[in-house]
Amino acid sequence: MTLTALLTRLIDPYAEADGPPPDAFWPFARWALAGAGRAIFWSAVIVAAAAMIEVASAWFTGWAIDRAQAAGAGSFWQPFGAVVVVGALFFLVLRPIVFAGDAVGTSILIGPHLFPLILSRVNRYTLGHSMRFFEDDFAGRIAQKEMQTATALTQVVAEALDVGIYATAMFAGALVLMGGLDPRLLLIFALWGIVYVWALARFIPAVRIRAKARANARAAVTGQIVDTITNIATVKLFAGDPTEHCTARVSLEAFRLRSVEFGVLSVWFRLTLTFLSGILPFASIVGALWLWSRGAATSGEIAAVSMIATRLGMVTNRLGRVAVTIYSNIGEVQDGIQTLTPPHGVTDRADAAVPEAVGEIRFENVRFGYGGETSALDGIDLTIAPGEKVALVGASGAGKSTLVSLLLRLHDVEGGRIVLDGQDIRDLTQSGLRRLISVVRQDVSMFNRPALDNIRYGRPEASEAEVVAAAEAAEAHGFIQGLRDFRGRVGYAAHLGERGVKLSGGQRQRIALARAILKDAPVLVLDEATSALDSEVEAAIQDTLYTVMEGKTVIAIAHRLSTIARMDRIVVLDEGRIVEEGNHDSLLARGGLYARYWRRQSGGFLGMREAAE
Repeated sequence: MTLTALLTRLIDPYAEADGPPPDAFWPFARWALAGAGRAIFWSAVIVAAAAMIEVASAWFTGWAIDRAQAAGAGSFWQPFGAVVVVGALFFLVLRPIVFAGDAVGTSILIGPHLFPLILSRVNRYTLGHSMRFFEDDFAGRIAQKEMQTATALTQVVAEALDVGIYATAMFAGALVLMGGLDPRLLLIFALWGIVYVWALARFIPAVRIRAKARANARAAVTGQIVDTITNIATVKLFAGDPTEHCTARVSLEAFRLRSVEFGVLSVWFRLTLTFLSGILPFASIVGALWLWSRGAATSGEIAAVSMIATRLGMVTNRLGRVAVTIYSNIGEVQDGIQTLTPPHGVTDRADAAVPEAVGEIRFENVRFGYGGETSALDGIDLTIAPGEKVALVGASGAGKSTLVSLLLRLHDVEGGRIVLDGQDIRDLTQSGLRRLISVVRQDVSMFNRPALDNIRYGRPEASEAEVVAAAEAAEAHGFIQGLRDFRGRVGYAAHLGERGVKLSGGQRQRIALARAILKDAPVLVLDEATSALDSEVEAAIQDTLYTVMEGKTVIAIAHRLSTIARMDRIVVLDEGRIVEEGNHDSLLARGGLYARYWRRQSGGFLGMREAAE
């Protein structure tokens, strides 16, 4: 087993965390770093050993000088043989080994493993948020917060080990060395240490606060730019380049101001610590010279004190700079915590069951309003029998898509309940529930991955032959074969671009249909599933769709009423309520809202809400 493989066994970079993340820094750090304790401990031991090596180097130098002064001029090997042998073993063997171990700890063990450990945990929790969480924020801002939090916490640990532990161990070693020379030298260190700690306590809270403000401003810039690029087609169509540039400048100016505020504080902090780091070697050397003048110190001891004090001054000066980095990163972590760690809006109960099959679906007095005063659904009572094919009809905003979202538990009902085969869906696991339902939506987004992977997302274990068969059934195989991306990948290996931007709306919908066909779930939800298809393609896949529907419970939403006329039952919604139910012929005979929609469509399209006559 290689050294790298051995070291990586100390930490599993993808171990799952226990429970949700806390909303305070230190508890969050323990949650995010749980399982990395052994790796961090041994890295700290090696760093401390490296610091002690530096103290020992100063002691060795002083010892060599005193040996030379005692021996005087003359022969070399007899008086200095021990110095040469010990020095060779120390400087050429022990010191390189310890410092190599220090590099291994920071460069192989800590850096490459803590970041994926933290990010995988943060990302896993973020993915568990409800749709409302993602609807209320920028996608780019959320992604920025995840990366920011993982990067900043990794740097906190790395810098704390590399400089914090190193400086602390060196300071402790210096105390031992100084105390061995003369206890009075310890007074210099004690007084300096008190002033140094006071300076840290004075500046650190302000550094953390301003770092947090800077991080929030940076995330706002990222979110604004990502939002613009995501909607670049709209920007181009409306000649919005100047507007978006001005909007970005507003965010950038806020970031610049927060950065300047942070920079001013950092300058004063570093100036103070640099001044303090100069006091220590100066006072220590003066103290050692005073002892020498009294005959209480040797030349070698003066050299040792000078070396260790100067080295410690350099380290504490670096510690001051690193302290700014550490506490600015702590501020960034705290900023990320505020965004990412709110409790999940939709959660699985502790005893949630995994559904195995689909029976009757029942909506019982369901009410929902997206947390607002206006109800999107108000008292919906609807029962769908196993294998029944139900169409939902209504003007835009009537509540059709909301009803489907509640069935999928993208949101939880605010009143009433939804029952699947006798069980409240809140008593079922979300993943288990959604595995039973295939969905094709009007707004279809693709991953920037191969076409094969986009279709296979419906059933990851499916073979390539099964993927191709599903694509053929959805009339997607032909155009997929002609795909080519900018890297020269073709056909099913071609990447589709961000959100499938390289495809037309109809092509995206056909891939979405292929994905649903491949999943082959017992419940099929078609939310305007053919709205982006031209009449010729729609006619070509219509028979396939009806074949796919066989034996499944189907909920279909469509404005083109001709596509749902063959459903077992049509449910008409208006202003969040069910106003009519029946098949196509009975609803036409009734002469109500559905009949009016049917009469007033143009080309089979149901337009916006008609004014009541």
